[in-house]
Amino acid sequence: MSHAVVTGSSSGIGKAVARRLLDGGWRVTGFDLAVATITHSAFRGVTLNITDRAASLAALDATLDVTALVHAAGIMRGGKLGSLDLDEGERLWRLHVDAAVTLADRLAPRLSQGGRIVLIGSRAARGVIAKSQYGAAKAALVGLARAWAKELAARGITVNVVSPAATDTAMLTDPDRAAIPPAELPPMGRRIRPEEVAALVAFLLSEDAAAITGQEIAICGGSSL
Repeated sequence: MSHAVVTGSSSGIGKAVARRLLDGGWRVTGFDLAVATITHSAFRGVTLNITDRAASLAALDATLDVTALVHAAGIMRGGKLGSLDLDEGERLWRLHVDAAVTLADRLAPRLSQGGRIVLIGSRAARGVIAKSQYGAAKAALVGLARAWAKELAARGITVNVVSPAATDTAMLTDPDRAAIPPAELPPMGRRIRPEEVAALVAFLLSEDAAAITGQEIAICGGSSL
């Protein structure tokens, strides 16, 4: 049975990904700061702060037979130039980028032929007012994925980024992101659903996507047109 480690599986996109994989017959181990919210015989929740490098490595080393990593954990913080919170910017980087590096660096040597890594990016990586720090962290994931894809291609391991536009999750109403103007609706007229992101992630983890690697794939409802 395929086995994925999914970060941020207690809510939002991460939870939708975990559920989609469980429905598809996967085993899922969720790495979360929050207590697990999924009850399933094939799901195991691990409560930890993935910005704690030692804790993340210990948790990953205790998780056997992993065939895929989906890094979906994230938060939104921001502000315009002149009012940026540098500490929050560092927190964004540690959660989105450093955690991905820590987990992928430890896991990649253990992945066998057909292993998968998917990082959840954002359309904000292309530049959005008041989201410069967040966007920079998400843009870094694209650089990581392209380099890792080249390194791992000969082993049949793929690395991709899925970058949604504003997605209908609790992150949109998080009071800690009050300084960020609400995103306009995409031309499609609605937010992206987390289940739509999960469906694409599940495809990228499948054998049908074995030749797709080093790509950033947007789910934007027409926002990037």
